[in-house]
Amino acid sequence: MTASTPVLILKTRRYAVHHGGVGIIRSLGRLGIPVYAVTEDWLTPAATSRYLARGFVWNAENLPRSQMLEALSAIGTRIGKPTILIPTDDLGAVLIAEEAATLRRWLVFPEISPGLPRKLANKATLFELCRQMNVPSPDTLFPTSLSDVSAFAETACFPVVIKAAAAWLETSVKTSIVGSAPELIDLWHRSGSAQNPNLIIQEYIPCGEDWFFHGYCNGASDCLAGFTGMKLRSFPPHSGLTTLGRSATNDALLHQTETLLKAISYAGIVDIDYRFDPRDRQYKLLDFNPRVGAQFRVFVDDNGLDVARVIYRDLSGEVVRRAKQVDGRVIVVEPDDLRASLGYFRRGELSIGGWLRSFRGPKELAWFSWDDPLPFLMAWARLAARGVARMIRLASLKSGSAVRQRGGGQESKAERAMPVAQLGAWSRPNPSALWQYLAGPWRRPKD
Repeated sequence: MTASTPVLILKTRRYAVHHGGVGIIRSLGRLGIPVYAVTEDWLTPAATSRYLARGFVWNAENLPRSQMLEALSAIGTRIGKPTILIPTDDLGAVLIAEEAATLRRWLVFPEISPGLPRKLANKATLFELCRQMNVPSPDTLFPTSLSDVSAFAETACFPVVIKAAAAWLETSVKTSIVGSAPELIDLWHRSGSAQNPNLIIQEYIPCGEDWFFHGYCNGASDCLAGFTGMKLRSFPPHSGLTTLGRSATNDALLHQTETLLKAISYAGIVDIDYRFDPRDRQYKLLDFNPRVGAQFRVFVDDNGLDVARVIYRDLSGEVVRRAKQVDGRVIVVEPDDLRASLGYFRRGELSIGGWLRSFRGPKELAWFSWDDPLPFLMAWARLAARGVARMIRLASLKSGSAVRQRGGGQESKAERAMPVAQLGAWSRPNPSALWQYLAGPWRRPKD
């Protein structure tokens, strides 16, 4: 594998503690490939990796599209040569597809239908597509008013699953399991969905198994890599992100997914979540993410290739020969899996013996690495800062009201993005701003 073509990791949202980006940096950087990344600040775990060639400090969240394109142009100019672009969030994938003509001046990525990633990433349009193509999926409602929710609640079989339809839109909705009609109606009010409907209600599949597919399709929609595995634990339990997963070849799911990808002419890296329904023995599609999945490093083939290495080979002009995946590999997202395990223990769904057995097999740790320890330390530092910041916010609630009554407590909005003219490699920060950098990414943006 040659290492002359650089790679840029694109993120358009604020999620500083993201092991998927670190995984790409390590996977490609260990091969001598120059890897660049957009980072929120100089103290993100990704920015501290020894395998990162350079980080570009830029918060793209809430920027107008014209400014995002201007900033990407500045990054492409700074790198100075054609660069393979890998998105780590849905909005990044949507931006690449819809602005391909502009971005191809500096960046390299597979050609895909401009509207397809948006349709796949939005859960409402995704499930409409599933119905049209007879792809197994849970029964799903897309409410647009309180009357829709109330009518559903009168006849629904609870529990149900609620999700944001478009995760990149401003919303307080988090994927969760709702157990009653009053709880569902209350959530509708609290989410603000009456003003901006961005919520779906989905059938809950009991006693099912959670599976995921990671793969890569070239411009002709040929699947050059396809991997399947099981989600064993998540945080929050049963409704959150994977904290423990295992690679396991599932030929039926591989065939089902690759048939779908070919039918929709998909190109690029993909991460799809399924749940096996024992009632009709079907794998039902839950989420379609048109970008790299955070747990992708659980999967390698007999040639040592993961999806990041496959896309690199394909887009740099090398021949990719598909090989069997290595089964039994385990990915552990520490420290999230510790919190997840405690949740499963409390629910009576996990024993000490079962917990120990769950780690059997070759392990891929999401954060810790002997040859690249700083991202692990920075992830823990930021999580600790997050906990302290929460306690400080709780302590300030009592005094906040009194301060406002006295006419104080006026706050100015912080800059949400670095001006494009200033975009570049991070510079030495002001030491007094250390706490701000560590705690900042968990602060909810002010209206």
